[in-house]
Amino acid sequence: MTALTMYCIFTPFVAAIISAFLGKYEKLRNFIVILATFISLGLSVLIAQSPARIVCFASLNFQIGGFNSTYAIITAFMWFAAALLSPQYFKDHNHKLSRYYFFFLVTMSATLGVFLSADLMTTFIFFEIMSFTSYMWVIQDETKEAMSAGKTYLAIAVLGGMVALMGLFVLYNITGTLMIANLYSAIQYVGKSTELYVAAFCLLFGFGAKAGMFPLHIWLPKAHPVAPAPASALLSGILTKTGVFGILVVTGQILRDDEIWGYTLLALATITMVLGAVIAVFSNNLKRTLACSSLSQIGFILVGVSMITLLGEENALAANGTFLYMINHSIVKLVLFLCAGAIYLGAHTLDLNKLKGYGRNRPVIMITFLIGACSLAGIPGFAGYLSKTLIHEAIVEYAHLSHLPIITIIEWLFLFSGGLTAAYMLKLFVAIFIEKPTEEPEKGKKLSPLSAIALIISAVAIPVIGIYTPLVEKITYPMLSLVNGHHFHHEIHYFSFTNLKGVLISLAIGIIVYLLFIRKVLVKNKTYVNPMENKISLENQIYIPIIKILTAVFGVICRIFADSTDFLIFLTRKSVLTDAKEHTEHQRKYAYALGDVVDHFKHDKTHKNANLFVRVSETISKTTQRISSNFSFALFMTCFGICIILVFLIISFVS
Repeated sequence: MTALTMYCIFTPFVAAIISAFLGKYEKLRNFIVILATFISLGLSVLIAQSPARIVCFASLNFQIGGFNSTYAIITAFMWFAAALLSPQYFKDHNHKLSRYYFFFLVTMSATLGVFLSADLMTTFIFFEIMSFTSYMWVIQDETKEAMSAGKTYLAIAVLGGMVALMGLFVLYNITGTLMIANLYSAIQYVGKSTELYVAAFCLLFGFGAKAGMFPLHIWLPKAHPVAPAPASALLSGILTKTGVFGILVVTGQILRDDEIWGYTLLALATITMVLGAVIAVFSNNLKRTLACSSLSQIGFILVGVSMITLLGEENALAANGTFLYMINHSIVKLVLFLCAGAIYLGAHTLDLNKLKGYGRNRPVIMITFLIGACSLAGIPGFAGYLSKTLIHEAIVEYAHLSHLPIITIIEWLFLFSGGLTAAYMLKLFVAIFIEKPTEEPEKGKKLSPLSAIALIISAVAIPVIGIYTPLVEKITYPMLSLVNGHHFHHEIHYFSFTNLKGVLISLAIGIIVYLLFIRKVLVKNKTYVNPMENKISLENQIYIPIIKILTAVFGVICRIFADSTDFLIFLTRKSVLTDAKEHTEHQRKYAYALGDVVDHFKHDKTHKNANLFVRVSETISKTTQRISSNFSFALFMTCFGICIILVFLIISFVS
């Protein structure tokens, strides 16, 4: 089984190397890419059939079964679907295509490594590889916008990774282990402490950055519009879930049933949920709208994660709803971004004003996009309805248990955000598939058979889960152990009026927002406008000004310390070192004597060689002096540093 797991993870990596040497042979390279993703998909399904166990390879620990195997299958499937669309998407775009496929496959290996990891250090290693390789997706086109988005993405990734690493160091110092399965028992033994909360919130910072959680979400709306559509589908559908996976580990294994953690996560999740939905309503760019939608949907998922913590033993609704929401969002965003890619192939634009009516005569794209939109909006009969209903009922349950008015407010924000989701998805569908075009759109290219297969297979799964509700528990059951989730104690009547009431309220809000705000305020002279563009950007409005201020302040402080240090070093050199004479008389005497001997044999009476030897002697003397002086000073400073370290150790030992 160890061999199968390694094959599943590293087959894409080997294929990436092979594809790099097949750049001139496009068809063969495309075949290798599709084959590698298909093999990993088959292997992930195969290893999921075996009992849960931990396998080790080269000091790396991997977990088979449960959440790990489930999301390994989803990861491999999504990469396979993206690989089917990629050849057509890049057919007329050969810029750095070999580079794209190389990092496409390497990122797949890294992502599989994250989801199959059994300890947090293995998670971190593959997490960082994934962050750096996916950066190449963002800058694929190498435009000004792409490079700017890549810079933001990389900055957040590096910052998040370093903070997460600090959290791992602290956590290991407390528990003595990073094995995910052993963390809870280790913490029960040592007890909760301030250091444990420090470790947990460092991990929240690192994993939250990848998930796109507020306030570290700024990369997400920038990266998606500039990345190729297949890459955007994976960035939104899968890579954000690696961050959620890390947060789930903290929730279920480190701070299980902890109210401080639960309320903190709930606050951040609510802001993420509402903010993403608001930005999406204003957006006029197809992929940017879907990117902001991903931000909002991550907020919905994290609300469910917070309810898992707060409800404790009564978390069945929250746990099952959260995992189902993750799976639904992954598949839905795969469908929607692949549709966006197909639209871009024909229209060569993502501007809604230029896309009006483009999809009216494209039934495959229209139907698949509609399925994804309905699921995202929570329409009954689709998987999105089931997941939203479960999380909503979990909020209602906690509101009854806690009697806190703030939870009721969060419930209404949940419903309001769901309404905004319905509003912006209705906006996209009406603009692209219903409205009459202002000018005759280009015919564009028809979907290739491979692209159509990828879209249809992905879309069919959404209503199947939504209609055949017994699949819910079968899908989520293996995943519950990650967060100590509980099973349903009774049958869930998903389509009862009590459960339908929430989605009906959300849909009513969505229709009102669409008719009274989008159509009346955001549409002027039959043109979609965005009065809030760049006005609610945390990066431009807050982060960049803060960085500029801090740069100026710390620049002054560093200059003061630099000048003080230079002065101290100058005084130290003067007190420690004494400069000798550049050369001594006996050195000059010996040099002249040697030169006179040479001149005697050459019958040269001008002391030419004598002077030459004197100059060489002086050069050697100066060089030796510099070396000895610097070496002496270096030894002195080394001793000084060692003394400081010893003083620190003594103070630490005494305290």
